[in-house]
Amino acid sequence: MKVFIISAPSGSGKSTLVNEVRKLVPGMEFSISYTTRDPRGSEQDGREYHFITRQEFDDMVRHGEFLEHADVFGNCYGTARRFLQEAEQRGHDLLLDIDVQGAEQIKSKIPDAVSIFILPPGRDSLEFRLRNRGQDSEEVIQRRLATATREIENYGKYDYILINDRLDESIEALKSILLAERRKRSGAEQSADDTYKARAERFRLENVRERVKPILASFVPAAAPGGR
Repeated sequence: MKVFIISAPSGSGKSTLVNEVRKLVPGMEFSISYTTRDPRGSEQDGREYHFITRQEFDDMVRHGEFLEHADVFGNCYGTARRFLQEAEQRGHDLLLDIDVQGAEQIKSKIPDAVSIFILPPGRDSLEFRLRNRGQDSEEVIQRRLATATREIENYGKYDYILINDRLDESIEALKSILLAERRKRSGAEQSADDTYKARAERFRLENVRERVKPILASFVPAAAPGGR
């Protein structure tokens, strides 16, 4: 089996992208994180997250039930080990939707996990998305933007970088990465028309550094006044 890590700043469109790709790539299981925060809007337990109490979360930590866990804005999030075990038993790959903190923990435990970072087109675009979804107060929006600045600085630790500007193109790019890595793992010979591999290579870290520079620059003013 192969483990795929996907990280992105809040508001980058990661959830929509992941949901669409899951429809297109068979044999791909998705880990639904546990969290201590309250449901938002139409969120349902067991669909977007497993919503549990802080006491239940702490008990899971003590019993070693998490592959990774982190405290984000005072709420806890974690990925249960059982998702990895269940996917492996079924011969499926596992897709993990986790933040930068969680990604580092997973990579330390599963070094051959494939990591993918989703970038917004720029700070203005991210701020617009955060405001447009109408879920957060101004204080939380500013905190998310500051956190996004710190998270984006870690992009160089990931294998692939996707700039989520056009959803349809991002879906095809992510699908190509998943299928190309799956083909590599299986040891299949490269065909003359291996379009997935060719498309995936365009998004490898070493091939997108120049495209990422202006995006990073757009976040610099937000980081200058005082960080945390």
